[in-house]
Amino acid sequence: MSLPKIWLSSPHMGGNELKYIHAAFETNWVAPLGPNVNGFEADLAKYVGKESHIAALSAGTAALHLGLILLGVQAGDEVICQSFTFSASANPIVYLGATPVFVDSEKETWNICPVALEQAILDRIQKGKKPKAIIAVHLYGMPFQIEQVCAVAAKYDIPILEDSAEALGSSYKGQKCGTFGAIGVLSFNGNKIITTSGGGALVTKNLTVKEKAVFLATQARDEAPHYQHSEIGYNYRMSNVSAGIGRGQMEVLDSHIELRRAMHSFYFKHMSGLPGIEFLKEPNEHFFSNHWLSAITIDPIQTKGKTREQLRLMCDQHNIETRPLWKPMHLQPVFKKYPYYGQRVAETLFDQGLCLPSGSNLTDSDRQRIENVLVEFFK
Repeated sequence: MSLPKIWLSSPHMGGNELKYIHAAFETNWVAPLGPNVNGFEADLAKYVGKESHIAALSAGTAALHLGLILLGVQAGDEVICQSFTFSASANPIVYLGATPVFVDSEKETWNICPVALEQAILDRIQKGKKPKAIIAVHLYGMPFQIEQVCAVAAKYDIPILEDSAEALGSSYKGQKCGTFGAIGVLSFNGNKIITTSGGGALVTKNLTVKEKAVFLATQARDEAPHYQHSEIGYNYRMSNVSAGIGRGQMEVLDSHIELRRAMHSFYFKHMSGLPGIEFLKEPNEHFFSNHWLSAITIDPIQTKGKTREQLRLMCDQHNIETRPLWKPMHLQPVFKKYPYYGQRVAETLFDQGLCLPSGSNLTDSDRQRIENVLVEFFK
């Protein structure tokens, strides 16, 4: 009989989610509004701090889309986007008829490179097209180089849309990710640190911006006794049922983060001394990562020919899910025609990198199985 699947990052319920869901059904609040939506937004606002306002939405992608709209991005504009990320970071740019301009990563955090970012801005300005926004991502829960990136953005007066889809609970100098940009984005997809089965949120320090996001997310219906619309709207609001799951998940968020960080320590203990193995790790004490996913790179020159693909296949044979790091957007067929600035950092990370099982619900038995594979592979 085959062993049960060890997933990369599966949902982990805390126990009280059903309490909030039952309340939604008992009170017939099953629409995209209600006490759970209000409560979930309040819970998130308190957690991320900085006097933030939260709009709970149907997906992180919806939050990115609305974020670009609220920053004034229109057809024909250009938006700088970190190349080393999931496609959802870049897709909303194209939704709006704007042009993505991709930028390479730096080696410490694997996130947007401040040097390449400034080069891209200067070149686009020289070409007569100043970028309208910058999408910077906290990849795998690791904060990007906050001070350097924000300094470049401020120098050229370009707002940052902060993609914190993978970074709820991560922080820099004690300030939570999602609160550094003009607008922040969170995700509660099924594989994230907490989940609402699907869902996301927009983070802003401006109540008017939050209200505008909610207005657009509910089909942009004007104040009138009849259905009247002066703007294009979207069906992007989170349901009260999904928000109930989120309220239960918020109760266990910090414990989930501790367990994810413990998985990172587990891998670091077993592989940190091996030649050719590098970890995505915090550059210094100012960075705090939720380690949503633990990730490594394997340099085949130093490992005498052992590759990330060989490790992935061996894990697969033992019914353990791993996954290559994100394929950079500038290498994706759908985005290959768009500008790119930088070197080959993101490309090398993709060639050599692997995400390892990181869920907060992994058991001692799961860890032993993973350890056995690692020992066999690296012996």
